[in-house]
Amino acid sequence: MPEVENVIIVGSGPAGYTAALYTARANLSPLVIEGFMWGGLLQQTTDVENYPGYPDGVQGPEMMQQLRDQAERFGARYLTDQVTKVKLASEPGGVHRVWVGSDEHRARTVILAMGAEHRKLEIRGEEELAGRGVSYCATCDAAFFKDKHVIVVGGGDSAMEEAIFLSKFAAKVTVVHRREEFRASKIMLERAREEDNIEFLTPYVVEELAAGEGDALATAHLRHVDSGEQRELAADGAFVAIGHVPQSEIVRDQVHSDEDGYVLTEGKSTRTNRPGVFAAGDLVDRTYRQAVTAAGSGCVAALDAEWYLRDTPEVPTPEGMPQGDLAEAQWEPVAARSAEPSAAE
Repeated sequence: MPEVENVIIVGSGPAGYTAALYTARANLSPLVIEGFMWGGLLQQTTDVENYPGYPDGVQGPEMMQQLRDQAERFGARYLTDQVTKVKLASEPGGVHRVWVGSDEHRARTVILAMGAEHRKLEIRGEEELAGRGVSYCATCDAAFFKDKHVIVVGGGDSAMEEAIFLSKFAAKVTVVHRREEFRASKIMLERAREEDNIEFLTPYVVEELAAGEGDALATAHLRHVDSGEQRELAADGAFVAIGHVPQSEIVRDQVHSDEDGYVLTEGKSTRTNRPGVFAAGDLVDRTYRQAVTAAGSGCVAALDAEWYLRDTPEVPTPEGMPQGDLAEAQWEPVAARSAEPSAAE
């Protein structure tokens, strides 16, 4: 029977690593199952200029390594693997069960910090051309498009950041957006407009991405939103920056979530509808999605978990029943959305 941990943190990034730091400093010896792509989306980010304490900015991967090392210094333990299944206890004091493959881990509290992944266009050619011209990470792939023409699909800060980074490599960057106005902040939009090799094409939507010679991306088929005009745009690369999808699938039948999969929490806390289960970061935040807000919610989740452990007695285990089976026996899936909307909505 596996040892029962005080805290298991599922996921990494600013929320997961901050939760690890706080719980480690509280002598709770957290186990962080951080995933293969540890560090979250900041691992794919270049200059981070708006995180407090870095007056000259910092590279995203460097920042994530520092956060990880800081939590490890105080006793956080890491398992660089993917969670494959969870069973969350339904009663206060119950034991939660988390699997990595066939290996089972048990804990009195669980902090969910799986974050979000890039949203896709879901158009013809996108999946087929992934890695052959279609990308979701300029930091990862910009160097492959030196002196070429690329398009960036999107109109928010992420799209502007991608375009600015790509402009250092590509001969020309065309930002394609479905509206005349942009969701990007004024400063990011101004920075993009200042680059001589960045152009804007609005209001257009990309309807298809087509291959050319060598089965690599060659053409983007566009449609004007108002007139319906069809247009073909030659492009060597297409970078999709249209938002994110919360990575809540593994718990969506056990914790309350909204229609888009963002986990719902109670009021200003990180408490979910499952006792001893807390959620933080981009998994719950559809509005701000900043590194600093994710780190803040990771801190709150850690404190919520610490207070829960302090105030909640463990459920007695009946004689002859292995610890944790009581929680499993009482477990029932809950509705994907609570009847009474949470204050987080």
